[in-house]
Amino acid sequence: MFGDFDGAIKSNIEISERGPISDKVMPLKEAIQRFVMPGMELHIGHCYARPCAAIHELTRQFWGKDPQFTVSTLGFTGDMVIMFAAGLIKKAIATFFGDSYPMPGPNPVYQKAYRENLVEMENWTILTFSLRLLAGALGMEYIPVRSLFGTTMERENSESYKVLELSDGEKIGFAKALTPDITFLHGWAADSAGNVVCAPPYAEGPASARGAKLGAIVTVEKVVSPQFINRYSHFVKVPSYLVLAVCPAPFGSHPAGMSNYGLEEEFTGYEVDRDFLINLRKQCRDEEKLKAWIEEWVLSCSDHEEYLAKIGHEKIWYLKGKSAQDAWESELTDALPTMNAGADFNPVEMMVAVAGRLIAKKAREKGYRTILAGVGASNLAAWIAYYQLMESGFDVDLMAEVGFYGYSPQPGDPYIFNLRNVPKCRMLTDVNDVLGSLVGAPSNKCIGSLGAGQVDVEGNVNSTAIPDMKLYLVGSGGAADVAAGASEVVILIEHSRFRLVEKVPYVTCPGDRISAVVTTRGLFEKLDGELVLTGYFALPGLEETKAVEMIKAECGWELKVANNLEKIVAPSLEELRAVRIFDPHKFFLGKGEEK
Repeated sequence: MFGDFDGAIKSNIEISERGPISDKVMPLKEAIQRFVMPGMELHIGHCYARPCAAIHELTRQFWGKDPQFTVSTLGFTGDMVIMFAAGLIKKAIATFFGDSYPMPGPNPVYQKAYRENLVEMENWTILTFSLRLLAGALGMEYIPVRSLFGTTMERENSESYKVLELSDGEKIGFAKALTPDITFLHGWAADSAGNVVCAPPYAEGPASARGAKLGAIVTVEKVVSPQFINRYSHFVKVPSYLVLAVCPAPFGSHPAGMSNYGLEEEFTGYEVDRDFLINLRKQCRDEEKLKAWIEEWVLSCSDHEEYLAKIGHEKIWYLKGKSAQDAWESELTDALPTMNAGADFNPVEMMVAVAGRLIAKKAREKGYRTILAGVGASNLAAWIAYYQLMESGFDVDLMAEVGFYGYSPQPGDPYIFNLRNVPKCRMLTDVNDVLGSLVGAPSNKCIGSLGAGQVDVEGNVNSTAIPDMKLYLVGSGGAADVAAGASEVVILIEHSRFRLVEKVPYVTCPGDRISAVVTTRGLFEKLDGELVLTGYFALPGLEETKAVEMIKAECGWELKVANNLEKIVAPSLEELRAVRIFDPHKFFLGKGEEK
């Protein structure tokens, strides 16, 4: 057909159809035995799936061997606690140490590690952490970051964070690149050579694989053909030359979940295993019970296949079905008998309703076009504000730090990173886009809604630690990035002297842009640099004088009261029902009881 060129063309076609020559497929156990050595710096990647199968295998192989690993990860959450409990880690670098799903809170294992100095725990913010990985991927020694100014992390991380003062007096912060020896990632698919398909949102993205000194060990749901990779090349985020091993591990993100958005024809997604994680949280309260849990679910399983067999087909299919976009309907229907449909409410519901009103009001008055919330009650307040604004004809977009943009939250699950919300996004991206640009750039029109462990008279927030008590909370996550970048921030917090303090002992977020605090008793607003009581909750049978006395008694500073103190009316039945559909199991709206 092509005359003298037939031979050359035939050879090219054969090579292009065959694809890469390399075959890096091997069992996960073999990959870790071959490549991971004691003393290494390991990174547990979030892109957005988590390599839980790899976490379990690392624990199996190094249990009782004191490998002195340095481990970095966006957040030590979920079953990553077993790496602490197993004594695998000498130093941990992260933005969050605690439980996050289905509700955030401290975890006794991390608290003990902090209190007894068993592990060196290095705290960063989500954006600065992600940028450090990006610097490593770009071959840069340092990268500019802004979120640490005014925080305790700025002082704590002086070995990896420098401040440069320019001739005009402006200061610029620089964070040192993070370059692990090996990165672990979990993706949907890879070919035998190691070209890896990941579905959005991307969280920290593939930078951790690109900056790893030796390369990445990748677990995948399925090994696929080169033709599959060609067809989905827009989802390939890690090229083969960066990959040390491709390890088949179906359901390898469990107990975390995976969104299959964009890959629906090829894969079935699966939801987070809520019951599994809640049970693990309970075991963490007792060292012996946690050891027994690790023995049962990790050490007694020779490999990932045995772990899957222990989970069972019924649970696997249940979690796959639960990931369907309309699965919230069944979940909400099942919860209806226990949901409160009446007008009576608790203090948390009042706080969420008032904060939602306030966020919506500020957005209208100041023209904010985006809302970014933290995990917890602050998230519910942002969600009801969003629906109030949209219903009234005011266009606004919700964002979540791992890469959600313009999503419409679905009922049934209050978790901010609920995977059912992924298909409802107008854009799917990553941490650097959301926190670095859409929140952090001068062009932002963003209002933040955040929770806090403590807040002081100047609006400074602590969600990290109380050093004098040797008490660890959870860390910054993206809170400090939001507080440094958003146009203004509203805080939601339980009203108590422990939480409302004159001066926070650890500054996770400076209070410069925090304009208001909504507690379970009233509204505080920033006036002349100080939080002042501007509104009290009008509860049945509670007069203004008594309400103010109670608020002052549970505040840790000499609280000033505005002259025009507002009597804040109770939530309407419509407001209450609007928020309850998102949290039918009362993970956030309950009274703090463990579920």
